[in-house]
Amino acid sequence: MDLLQRTAHQLHEMLVKKEISASEITAAVYRRIEEVEDKVKSFLTITREHAEARARQVDKKIAAGEPVGPLAGIPVAVKDNMCTEGIRTTCASKILYNFVPPYTATAVARMNAADMVMVGKTNMDEFAMGSSTENSGFHLTHNPWDLERVPGGSSGGSAAAVAAGEAVVSLGSDTGGSIRQPASFCGVVGMKPTYGGVSRYGLVAYASSLDQIGPFTKDVTDMAHMLNVICGHDPMDSTSANVQHPDFTKFLINDIKGIKIGVPREYMADGIDPLVKERIKEAIKKLTELGAYVEETSLPHTDYAMPAYYLIATAEASSNLARYDGVRYGLRVEDARDVVDMFMRSRSQGFGEEVKRRIMLGTYSLSAGYYDAYYLKALKVRTLIKQDFDKAFEKYDVLLSPTSPSTAFKIGEMVHDPMQMYLQDVCTIPVNLAGIPALSIPCGLVNHLPVGLQLMGKAFAEGTLLRVAYTLEQNTEFTRLQPVIGGA
Repeated sequence: MDLLQRTAHQLHEMLVKKEISASEITAAVYRRIEEVEDKVKSFLTITREHAEARARQVDKKIAAGEPVGPLAGIPVAVKDNMCTEGIRTTCASKILYNFVPPYTATAVARMNAADMVMVGKTNMDEFAMGSSTENSGFHLTHNPWDLERVPGGSSGGSAAAVAAGEAVVSLGSDTGGSIRQPASFCGVVGMKPTYGGVSRYGLVAYASSLDQIGPFTKDVTDMAHMLNVICGHDPMDSTSANVQHPDFTKFLINDIKGIKIGVPREYMADGIDPLVKERIKEAIKKLTELGAYVEETSLPHTDYAMPAYYLIATAEASSNLARYDGVRYGLRVEDARDVVDMFMRSRSQGFGEEVKRRIMLGTYSLSAGYYDAYYLKALKVRTLIKQDFDKAFEKYDVLLSPTSPSTAFKIGEMVHDPMQMYLQDVCTIPVNLAGIPALSIPCGLVNHLPVGLQLMGKAFAEGTLLRVAYTLEQNTEFTRLQPVIGGA
C-alpha cells in the first residue's frame, strides 16, 4: 500500500514501531503536493520549513523513548480562516492578502500540542461564503475525483487535500454545511461538532452563532482521534461549552443493534437526485441488516431553514465584516481622496462579489423598518427548527439524510445562479441552526463520483454518530475508495 493511502492511525502504528519516521511521512506528503497540486490547487500557503522542523521534533521524541499521542507526526492541512502565528492567514480574500496573525487559533494550537505537522493553509470560498470554493479571491480548487468539477465549499481546499493525499487529515469550518458538503463531494469523512464543542477562538468569523471548526479524515477512526485533540472547553471563547468530552475512540464499536434511526421525509424530497437517493436507500438497508431500527419521520419546519439561515448568516456577516475597512490590517487603498473614500475603495477592491452580496443582504435585514420583519422572524424560525430536532431525538438516537442533493457539479455550472448554489446546502443548514453535531460519510458512487450520507445527533452525541458511522464503514468499502488524479 502506498504510504499516503494509509490512515493516520495506520501511520501512527508504523511510527511507534520505528518502521518509518515523521520526517519521511512529511517528505512523502510534499512529494505528493509536487505531483498533484498544480492540478488540484488545494493550498493557498505551503509551510514546508515549518512542517519539516515539527517532524524532526517528533522523531527526536520517539528516538528518546518519550511517549507520543496517536496523531504525533501526522501531516495536517488547515483551512485558511484559522489564525496561525507568523503564517499568513487570508480567508481567501484579497482584503487580507498580507495579514500575518500575532497568535494561533485554539484548535490549531491543540494540534500543535499533539505534535501534529501542519503542511499548509488550504483554499476556501472567500470568508467561507460559498458551496464550491469558486469564490476564492485567488484561484479555483478542483475535485480530485474529476478535475472539471468543484470540491464543494467553503472548505473545499481542506477536503480536496485529504482526498488527493496532500494531507492525511485536515481542519475546516462549517457554517451551513461547509465541512459536510465538500466531504461528500470529495469522498472523505467530515464532521461538524456540536456548537461550542470546539473553540472558535482564532477562527475568523463569518456568522458567529453558526460557525464551527471540524475535521476531515479518511476514515472514522481518524475522526475520533481528531475530535479527541480539538474538542474541549476554552476560556478564550465565550461560546465554548464547559462540558467533559469522552474519549471518542471508545465509540468505535462495530455494533448498532437497537440503535433507532429516523429518516426525515423532507430530506428525501423531489430536489434530491434520484441516483443519490438510491445510494442512501442502500445504506439504510445495510444499517437495517446490521440491527438498527430505521423508519421515516418528519421535521416539519425544514422548508423554512434556508431563508432563515440566509437572513441570520448574512446579518452576522454584515456585522463581523465591518472591521475590514483598510485601517487596522489588510488591504488599504493609498491614493484615496479622504478617509471615507479609503473605506469605500478598500472594501470595494478587497471583497469579492459573493461577499459583497451577503454583506448587502445582511445590512438590509438589520436596517430600520426591516429588522422585525426579517431578522427577528428568522430567529423565531430557528427556534422552531431546533424544537423539531429536540422532539425527534426524544424517539431516535440518530437522524439520517443525504449530505447533499447531488454529487459534485461542474466548475462554472452554478456560478451565475446564486439561488441554485445556495440550495446545495439544503440538507446541511438545519443542523447549524440547531447547533447539533452531524457527520458525512461516503456511502457509494454515482457516475464515478462520491455520495455522502449525513448522520445527525443530539447535542454532544458525537460518540453515537461515530458508532453508527464506524459500523457502516466496517461493513462496506466506501471509505477505502480513492480517486486517481490525472494519472498522478
